[in-house]
Amino acid sequence: MVISRRQFLAAAGAALAPPARKPNIIFIVADDLGYGELGCQGNPEIDTPHIDSIARNGVRFTQGYVTAPVCCPSRAGFMTGRYQTRFGHEFNLIGRENLKPDAGLPLDEVTLGDCLKRAGYATGLIGKWHLGGSSRYHPLRRGFDEFYGFLHEGHFYIPPPYRGLITRLRVNEPPYDDANPILRGEKPVEEREYLTDAFTREAVAFIDRHKERPFFLYLAYNAVHSPMQAKVSDVRRFQDSIHDEQRRVFAGMLAPMDAGVGAVLDRLRKYNLDRDTLVLFISDNGGPTAELTSSNKPLRGGKGQLWEGGIRVPFLAQWPGTIPAGQVIEHPVCAMDVFPTAAAAAGAELPGKPLDGVNLLPLATGRSAKLPRESLYWRYGMNVALRKGEWKIVRQREPGREDPPFCLFNLGEDAGETKDLAAAKPDLLRSLQAELRALNAQMMKPLWGPSQVWG
Repeated sequence: MVISRRQFLAAAGAALAPPARKPNIIFIVADDLGYGELGCQGNPEIDTPHIDSIARNGVRFTQGYVTAPVCCPSRAGFMTGRYQTRFGHEFNLIGRENLKPDAGLPLDEVTLGDCLKRAGYATGLIGKWHLGGSSRYHPLRRGFDEFYGFLHEGHFYIPPPYRGLITRLRVNEPPYDDANPILRGEKPVEEREYLTDAFTREAVAFIDRHKERPFFLYLAYNAVHSPMQAKVSDVRRFQDSIHDEQRRVFAGMLAPMDAGVGAVLDRLRKYNLDRDTLVLFISDNGGPTAELTSSNKPLRGGKGQLWEGGIRVPFLAQWPGTIPAGQVIEHPVCAMDVFPTAAAAAGAELPGKPLDGVNLLPLATGRSAKLPRESLYWRYGMNVALRKGEWKIVRQREPGREDPPFCLFNLGEDAGETKDLAAAKPDLLRSLQAELRALNAQMMKPLWGPSQVWG
């Protein structure tokens, strides 16, 4: 075969061209942010233009879930891509429980940091960890090259005497800072800046340091988790539009997180990295409405419960040029899908243990109309739930009702779970209960916390 000079030069040029850069991956997690609190989710009170821009420039999943209704097990789920009940990480760690030597994400579980670090990524965690507070579970031993943040469930936004803040502390506010310092790596530091702003500062600096190579940034804000502390200047922005003082403090906590997301996105654009970066945004669970005013509208219930308000969360993603902009996808997805999605984008090898999460890129790019998964499962102690298609069964204990029956809802028609159809559709109820029991039989007993669980 005779090759022309033009063909030869084209082939030579292709051989010498640098390989395509692997995409950066930024995973942003809000803490206790309710389903209805973003502008793109229907909140008319508090502007969140920067977070909303992720939806505008990519996709908003209206039926995005987490695997648990509270912080610690939810993070274990999305950090491993697996139901955390498979490995006993079922309950929250609070206060000094974080320091128990065997309380944390089991060491034989592969984290998303592990996966991407092995694929050649610079890996950094900025913010909240909450997957074990003792040395053996430290983020630097769980796949992260860099860490700036805290290890337990929460932290004061500025240490006492809270200068420049408007504070709404409960009488019995947990001692979040007890044995829970801000760390750079493993070294305690004194952080005087408002913590949300400090985490944004560190996230932007991480991008500055690693802009020349693929990086994975896990930006885990503690906003809008309690304690309720906001800068006076941020609260004043809402003095004319929000009359409830507690609600104004909440708005003053959400606003700097939105500004922080904007700063991160701006830094990507500065370096022309926005088209080379997959950005994902979720909340770790539903909002605790009574405590923070964090709204889960139009859903029922909230944090700590398996009603939709406890487990359905804002779920956004952008990757300009790869994920078409302006999409709204109603197919149920889950935070544990972040692991295989990021791994697929990075071309990373998956861990040997099977994942419960699935790659969302075929759905988000339009290559597929559905996911290779029919059901989602939840267990949190004696409370359990299963969603299959539009149908959901849930058993949720509430005050005065320690042994509740299963409820059955059609979420396609009743997202607020107002009409229990269990009595009207007994055969469907029994079928879903059987599937729930089969899945539950695959799970293990909790490694800490209450020993009694459903099943």
